[in-house]
Order: sequence, then structure tokens, then C-alpha cells
Amino acid sequence: MERWLRPGADQPRAGSDNTMYYVYILKSVRNNKLYKGFTNDLKRRIKEHNLGKSIFTRNNGPWKLIYYEAFISEKDAKIEEKFLKSGKGRERIKYLLKNTQ
Repeated sequence: MERWLRPGADQPRAGSDNTMYYVYILKSVRNNKLYKGFTNDLKRRIKEHNLGKSIFTRNNGPWKLIYYEAFISEKDAKIEEKFLKSGKGRERIKYLLKNTQ
């Protein structure tokens, strides 16, 4: 049986204010260091990193996006960011990105 949906009905939706939250991993082109972060505007944040507006990433750029996850809950995104920065999270990153260069 075919199911009829309005266009876009099968797409993930943001919270009531339509804001999505992102946890992302950047990789330094210069020295292969990884940076894990959280934002509600992924394109803006990557641009800020590459313009030197972040203390940690300022001296290690340029940066390229190698992974991100989208969340409708800010709280869930912050929990995921914290996890990725933990020991178990670093293990998961190695597994997820084993073929990423």
C-alpha cells in the first residue's frame, strides 16, 4: 500500500523554533589535529574557525569539516559533544572515521 505524504513531511524537523543544533568535527589541514564542537549554525561556525576567531583553532588552520551530526534538541547536542571529547568518544571517532583522510 502506498503512503501519501505532503512534500517534506519525511524530513527531520527542528524544535518549535526551527533551530537545529550540530556537533561537528574539524580536521586541521596543517597538522591533522581534530577539533570537536557544537553550534546552531554550522556554516558560520566553520567560517569563524577558518578566520581565526576561535582561540584553539586560530593557530592550527585551515580546517575542513570531516563529520557532523544534527539534533533538534540543544541538550542532546551538548551531551553528544561532551561524549565525543571523552575517552570513549575518541574511540568512537576512530571507528567512525577510520577511512577518512
